[in-house]
Amino acid sequence: MSADERRRMIVQSVLPLLVEHGAGVTSAQIARAAGIGEGTVFRVFKDKDELFATCFAEALKPDQVLDAIAVIDLDQPLEDRLVEAADALSAHLQRMGALMAAMHGSGNRPARREPAGKDRRRESMGVMRDAMAELFEPERKRLRLPSAQLAALFLSLLFSGRMRFDENGDEPTTMELVDVFLNGAVVAA
Repeated sequence: MSADERRRMIVQSVLPLLVEHGAGVTSAQIARAAGIGEGTVFRVFKDKDELFATCFAEALKPDQVLDAIAVIDLDQPLEDRLVEAADALSAHLQRMGALMAAMHGSGNRPARREPAGKDRRRESMGVMRDAMAELFEPERKRLRLPSAQLAALFLSLLFSGRMRFDENGDEPTTMELVDVFLNGAVVAA
């Protein structure tokens, strides 16, 4: 196994542990999950902080959500395409949120120490916007705005609509978000 493959394997093994244990995860737990000796972890990463920062960078990557968006059938109605994409994006946000909450809750915030993190988030948002824009393309002639702009607006609505609401059930469903996005908030007279 190459050094890069070993790094990726360790990171993939550690991500679920970080969600479960936060920064309190032990070297023994890391090694056991990765199926390697503890010493191997620290031949690949200089310390836990480097490992945690690498895990954060991996969690921010949109690869999994981009793959899910790429297989959405463009022949189905736009509403259905957007619901599928919103579900994939919401799952991505939940994974990131769980990791960040666990790490912050245990006192470790590697993303804040890394200045490149903001650039990676901006780049990630850009590729997600571009992938979403493709979902609007079959409707190009009917759209009021360019596909990329609609994709950016949709992402803004989706991400802000997924903020935690109180227990009264005020959080909109995916269908409600898509419906308001496509049809507006006012019922036609």
